[in-house]
Amino acid sequence: MVEARLHLHLLSDSTGETLENIAKAALAQFDDVDTVRHFWPMVRTEAHLERILQEIAQNPGLVVFTLVNAATRRILESRCRTLGLPAVAPLDPVNDALTSLLGKQAKARPGRQHVLDAAYFARVDAIQFTIAHDDGIAAEDWEESDIVLAGVSRSSKTPTSIYLANRGFKVANIPIVVESPPPPSLFRLKNPLVVGLTTSADRLIQIRRNRLLSLNQGTDTTYVQEEAVTREIAYARRMFADQGWPVIDVTRRSIEETAAAIIALVNARRGGAAEPFE
Repeated sequence: MVEARLHLHLLSDSTGETLENIAKAALAQFDDVDTVRHFWPMVRTEAHLERILQEIAQNPGLVVFTLVNAATRRILESRCRTLGLPAVAPLDPVNDALTSLLGKQAKARPGRQHVLDAAYFARVDAIQFTIAHDDGIAAEDWEESDIVLAGVSRSSKTPTSIYLANRGFKVANIPIVVESPPPPSLFRLKNPLVVGLTTSADRLIQIRRNRLLSLNQGTDTTYVQEEAVTREIAYARRMFADQGWPVIDVTRRSIEETAAAIIALVNARRGGAAEPFE
């Protein structure tokens, strides 16, 4: 059966854990859906929202959000109406029912369900670190990472990094490009677990082609040509093998499954039991 394709945009003014769990539970009720998740935590400014809205316009789909700031919500809902996209706030019915029963208005405070303890602030710090070290940025700080993800362009490095950051891991990621080798410091890292992400050429070409089309760019480029893409993947795999890094094939894995495999590797490195991921 041909899978339906869905772009799912998840916007939260906190860590987004509640929103992710809601989306995961709902999607479990549907078979044969190829879901592309766009996860946007810590959305607390209009400038940040504007950048996200550009991505939503390029990849239209379902928008699910937990934003308590009234002004931010109005902007999001208005733009979604203009784009003809559904925007759902799943906690609203629960809050409305509680307001009716308790006779009190809900406090419009982002992430109020979280206890503001050291673990919570560590997770927020991990998210901020991860965003600041996306796509090869700030290589001089990589030693401070818990995890470094390496892979060719569009191999799910960024969404996987954000997901792991939401679990409290500081993550950096770097694209592996044949014409521009990574800095030597990548091969000297001691503290972080470096993991290589790989995928099939067919899947990668499909993802890259869709990305170019969403940006109204032509597809007559080596970026999506089979020979070039195959060579690029082979180059990355040789690098991973030469360095002895663990490798995860993300071809048929969701972001959650990839992240779970990486967490298992981290636990094994720290002396815990590793879960199988091949």
